[in-house]
Amino acid sequence: MILITDSGSTKCDWIALDNNGVELFKTRTKGLNPAILQPEELLDRIKENAELLEHREKVDTIHFYGAGCGTEKPRLALENQLKEYFNTQNVVVKEDTAAAVYATVGDKKGIVCILGTGSNCCYSDGENIDQRVVSLGYMLMDEASGNWYGKELLRDYYFGNMPEDLRLQFAADYNVDADFIKANLYKSSNPNAYLATHAEFIFKNLEEGYIKKLLRRGLRKFSRHMIMQFQEEMKFCKVHFVGSIAHFASRRIHQVAEEFDYEVGKIIRRPIDGLVEYHRAKLKAL
Repeated sequence: MILITDSGSTKCDWIALDNNGVELFKTRTKGLNPAILQPEELLDRIKENAELLEHREKVDTIHFYGAGCGTEKPRLALENQLKEYFNTQNVVVKEDTAAAVYATVGDKKGIVCILGTGSNCCYSDGENIDQRVVSLGYMLMDEASGNWYGKELLRDYYFGNMPEDLRLQFAADYNVDADFIKANLYKSSNPNAYLATHAEFIFKNLEEGYIKKLLRRGLRKFSRHMIMQFQEEMKFCKVHFVGSIAHFASRRIHQVAEEFDYEVGKIIRRPIDGLVEYHRAKLKAL
């Protein structure tokens, strides 16, 4: 059995294939970001899933792609937990940018962006993935991500920069008590995922002028700091996007792309399906 896994900080999708590429089951756990969670927390989240527990002894190979797996220490911590729990040494852990690349362009050239709970950008030449800026995460980077927009919404609510009708709706939809917010930001294990929960407010109000401006502001920052690293590659490659923010903000992405003179390619909400097709093709080629 082969497990293919795509994880953000909020949720983690798992699909099991047999050695012929036939899907056996799919399931979901909470997000497994080893840059934020302790090893025991990662293991606890896996143990909570009954299907993974039921099939754990049948797993031969794991291809894990996830947020927070771009540096060695957290990547190895997660890899060790997966090897121990599923009792297999055939575990490959890669950053979520690799999943985004395989799901959108496969082994072809392309600039690929992630706009989900977090954000990132890379270039693939068909063999190697070039990530020119190492992400420093939700506190310093992650522009145009769910947690970045959540942060901006909370700031605008408290500074009074949100239109009054939206401000009332925001207060009705979320707990805006200052102590509650600070507890989630400074005392919880997943503050980035907490911030990203507020991004749903954007999805509900996409045609509001304030929301349109907020979306464009984040996308401009992301384009300027991340996509424009690849100006030479933009001359012959499209820019592809994956993630929920990308999916719902697709109209604004096209608007900002015109400003920065790049061509938008695919916009995929969930990369797991494209990722499975990529690995199926690899199995058939064996």
